[in-house]
Amino acid sequence: MPEKITKQLKALENKSAAEHAMRFFKTGPGQYGEGDLFLGIKVPVLRKLAKEHRDITLNDAVELLQSPFHEIRLLALLVLVLQYERGENKTTIYSAYLANAHRINNWDLVDVTAAQIVGAHLFERNRQPLYKLAKSKSLWERRIAIIATFYFIRRNQFADTLAIADLLLTDKQDLMHKAAGWMLREVGKRDLKVEEDFLLPRYKQMPRTMLRYAIERFPEPTRLAYLNGTKDYTA
Repeated sequence: MPEKITKQLKALENKSAAEHAMRFFKTGPGQYGEGDLFLGIKVPVLRKLAKEHRDITLNDAVELLQSPFHEIRLLALLVLVLQYERGENKTTIYSAYLANAHRINNWDLVDVTAAQIVGAHLFERNRQPLYKLAKSKSLWERRIAIIATFYFIRRNQFADTLAIADLLLTDKQDLMHKAAGWMLREVGKRDLKVEEDFLLPRYKQMPRTMLRYAIERFPEPTRLAYLNGTKDYTA
């Protein structure tokens, strides 16, 4: 089955789109996606194909996840999300996801799966695995940690997002600054006071990109006060 699916996706290759994707996802030497290969298949097409292949075995999905092609890995992950949401073998899927985190190696692969699998699985369980991921040397495991909390945010639970964002304040990777800022913004969309209570003691020291993402939807005077370093508890 993996060979058949791989052949199916390779038949959809669009070299021009693939070249664009390789630039967009930073696959050059020294970049975060170095060496990744693309077929140039659009995400809606992959989502449709994932539904067609949602009944493949977990072993087949994991085998597809080893592919050098980005879109084949994405398809495998979308299948895992569908299978997890169906409610079968949830713990096995969660464990396989984390065991193969090194293959979930670009921001889009994380962003469409981490909340749906890791966040969903830990929602009613001990959330300590997120903190281990947040301290990982792997950029992608750290991103999984913060994006997984989106599942909690959507259910108005913010504590883990704030705690992990706090751990990531000194992260060196801009992709992590964007992810943490995005999650803080999502907290603020639901409870602005909670977000500002987090930002006010920290915003002057936090990475600029993280701050910009976090305050993106603030009223312009408030946003500028943060950016100019003049925001305080009364301003």
